[in-house]
Amino acid sequence: MLLSVQGVAKAFASGGAHVRVFSDVSFDLGAGETVALTGESGSGKSTLLHICAGLDASDSGRIMLCEQDIAGLSDGDRAQLRRDKVGLVFQQFNLIPSLSVMANLSFQARLAGREDQDWTRALADRLGLSALLSRYPEQLSGGQQQRVAIGRALAARPPLLLADEPTGNLDETTGDGVMDLLQELVAETGAGLLMVTHSERLAGRLQRRLHLSGGGLV
Repeated sequence: MLLSVQGVAKAFASGGAHVRVFSDVSFDLGAGETVALTGESGSGKSTLLHICAGLDASDSGRIMLCEQDIAGLSDGDRAQLRRDKVGLVFQQFNLIPSLSVMANLSFQARLAGREDQDWTRALADRLGLSALLSRYPEQLSGGQQQRVAIGRALAARPPLLLADEPTGNLDETTGDGVMDLLQELVAETGAGLLMVTHSERLAGRLQRRLHLSGGGLV
């Protein structure tokens, strides 16, 4: 099991009140599975994804990431686990401004000791980035930056992909191409994919759907 979420709850303090985001959320994600996480705006989809990645802490419950209980890990050990086992795609891209497109694409794979320039260039080609490898993030459109972020997450061939609206800044045709690539790579490598999306159409392309509503999964 790549990801096991057991009884997870999260709340925030807001204006002196205790606002529950969700409670008692439980699900599993295995190798080769593709799962869509849907829900209305503010339902906690991105928060849950960040908790699954060990970027945020739950108030209760347990997260097993690649068979490790992340609550028992130090910040450094969680960062190493993400680096080695998880490909993350954020809505904000988080590209490194001082690095070229090629260096950004290779960044996580290099940290994980799995850099493969032939594979990275093949990914760039499949993402329509081959002519942009020497450019820097500020020279790219939002859609191009999104494709670099997706390629960076895939370059290390991680066993688990966690993606937050990975096609949100792409037009429908390009977004469909990116989804094709994500699904092809999951099938080729046996990785698992958990993807936050507001799109019913894209959610329908994945094997399962988890829907957050009213503070829980329905």
